[in-house]
Amino acid sequence: MAYKDRDERDFYEKETIRSNWNVNTLKRQFHSSLYERLALSRDKNDVMRLANEGAVPQKPQDILHTPYVLEFAGLKDKASYHESDLESAVIEKMQKFLLELGKGFLFEQRQKRFTFHDKNFYVDLVLYNRLLRCYVLIDFKIDELTHQDLGQMQMYVNYFDRYERVESENPTIGILLCKQSDEALVDLTLPENANIYAKEYKLYLPDKKLLQKKLKEWLDEERKNDV
Repeated sequence: MAYKDRDERDFYEKETIRSNWNVNTLKRQFHSSLYERLALSRDKNDVMRLANEGAVPQKPQDILHTPYVLEFAGLKDKASYHESDLESAVIEKMQKFLLELGKGFLFEQRQKRFTFHDKNFYVDLVLYNRLLRCYVLIDFKIDELTHQDLGQMQMYVNYFDRYERVESENPTIGILLCKQSDEALVDLTLPENANIYAKEYKLYLPDKKLLQKKLKEWLDEERKNDV
């Protein structure tokens, strides 16, 4: 593995030691462009912290990837699949899914049901992050993201914050894993302080050079804005 970027090399060195990665895991994380995907979900200062400290989550944005890579689900050769197929594949490969999500994640329940006003609602996956000390709710969306999807996740998050979370825990995080995200729709639908994120997933390893180019362009633009 050849590292063109010093920060990227420092990141993988720290993560290999801290997370006790074996060779296969290191190769998978490198070829799935973990550093670039984490960096593209952060601001400029957090990118520097990523290189210096590794991927240690301190706030909700620290657990986000752009995109998430679910190549282990084995669905990339299927012409079509349902949300339940993706969910089942993730459950079957839960260890790999938790590795993709990052540090501190624990699996609690699939299709978690809660009842409100005599109606039943189901959350695809309920996880807990012991480092952030909060619930993380995940819903899979293979169709176009809609404002109804965002509103539904907002309701799930509100329910967990009011009826599941204890006082010592931090606010619940909601993540919609979508085939195609729509940041403009998210910004328009949700309040600024919403702990809800829509992120794309891919069923194949991303083009590392393309992500490196995207990260460089974004950092260059950030530096121009600082001048």
